[in-house]
Amino acid sequence: MTGLTVAEKDFFKRKIKTREELRAILGPRPRAKKVIMCHGTFDLVHPGHIRHLIYAKSKADILVTSLTTDQHISKANFRPFVPEALRAMNLAALEIVDYVVIDEHPTPIENIKFLQPDYFAKGYEYNKEGVHPKTQEEIDALESYGGEVIFTPGDIVYSSSRIIESEPPNLATDKLHALMEAEGITFDKLRDTLATFKGVKVHVIGDTIVDSYTYGSLIGGQTKTPTFSIKFERQVDFVGGAGIVAKHLKMAGAEVKFTTVLGDDALKDYVLKDLKEYGVECEAIIDRTRPTTQKNLFTAGGYRMLKVDKVDNHPISDKTVEHFVKSISSTKAEVVVFSDFRHGIFNPRTIKTLTAAIPAGPLRVADSQVASRWGNILEFQGFDLITPNEREARFSLGDQDSTVRPLALELYRRANCKYLILKMGERGLITYRAPDPNVRSFLTVDSFTENVVDAVGAGDALLAYASLSLARTGCPVTASILGSIGAAIACERDGNEPISPEEVLKKLAKVQKQTHYE
Repeated sequence: MTGLTVAEKDFFKRKIKTREELRAILGPRPRAKKVIMCHGTFDLVHPGHIRHLIYAKSKADILVTSLTTDQHISKANFRPFVPEALRAMNLAALEIVDYVVIDEHPTPIENIKFLQPDYFAKGYEYNKEGVHPKTQEEIDALESYGGEVIFTPGDIVYSSSRIIESEPPNLATDKLHALMEAEGITFDKLRDTLATFKGVKVHVIGDTIVDSYTYGSLIGGQTKTPTFSIKFERQVDFVGGAGIVAKHLKMAGAEVKFTTVLGDDALKDYVLKDLKEYGVECEAIIDRTRPTTQKNLFTAGGYRMLKVDKVDNHPISDKTVEHFVKSISSTKAEVVVFSDFRHGIFNPRTIKTLTAAIPAGPLRVADSQVASRWGNILEFQGFDLITPNEREARFSLGDQDSTVRPLALELYRRANCKYLILKMGERGLITYRAPDPNVRSFLTVDSFTENVVDAVGAGDALLAYASLSLARTGCPVTASILGSIGAAIACERDGNEPISPEEVLKKLAKVQKQTHYE
């Protein structure tokens, strides 16, 4: 539903009603004009839906389509694929549909009783093998006031889930358009938000990682052992881990202090020099008992052959913990970020101590990138924002089976956080916030990555831009959008380099053009 004029949008929107508005329009039974209601998810409106609606319309004067709200859809992972506002608009655009209502209840029973349609249309598949108990409940509700169920004919059942899973259509910009319109956010507001990042004081605490990329060419395999032989060509190093989070924040315009632990080695010197060149104030605690963490990826002929990690994950000493506590408790930052890669700084004992040291006032953000399953995002309790990925969420809850939305909701509740941004890789993200009468409890933003080159570091870019957005606007929707844009840019290039506001503006302009947003 992009590229429409204001008049066209208003024409479709006039069909979308609350159930109270709709009952006032329809009036009480008996009515001069017969009313038939269809109910469903309508995630993708397909030929089966159209045949069902056409038949229903032929049996009455007024066709009401009722659709299930997003929060009650959990029959498949990453569903609904299309958010409720856009699903409602899709139905309203059909000429045969007279009114659309978004049903806030888990079943249509309440609205059947409330609106009292003369007929309720069900698909052929709900009756061909006998009446299902849930369908019988609907029949009972209708018969309680004199209504009737009509089963539409047809022997072909189209599945939205099968269509979506076999070849998901790219609706990222359409969903973004619907979200921004519902939340009163414009692209100008997003650009204005970026301009406010300059001067935000941020204190990052976390593990530094040197990400090394070693490139070579494959010479061949050994004759006696199954060993690849690679001719060395070059090595490129990047400051990663919590270090790249600090660099993203600095590049975005913030004033950044970074407290970390480094070994007493050549990589330490590289890290300190690199951070200084980017303007990050680095408070490094030198630990001679461990090396500076390095993760070296070997690539040959465009293929990633091997990754070699130089790590020592033993917990930091009590003396080092005291140093961190002193640094955190005296911070003047507006935002405090705990960036946990579980390489010694954070563990169940230190997290409580370090969290307690954060003074009142700053926005508290935690990200625990623990793909190797050494840590748990739930150890960061009561933060303003946490940004785990799906795998980390499943590990923290011991849940491999739930679909993503209820999984995210349970994590949100258990973490006692104000906002949760759950990263879902190529599927984008889902954000939870405390609901109130004016806003929904969750929202989704699809990925804007056009061509994945290197996904390493995407979460760090998201963390940085989402944190600054939240600090300046207090709006999790703006934070989710700008964070997703930052992550997309990071995915589209090789290596772990900080994202600039100019790159975000360029990407925003491209997305705006694709949405034809007005």
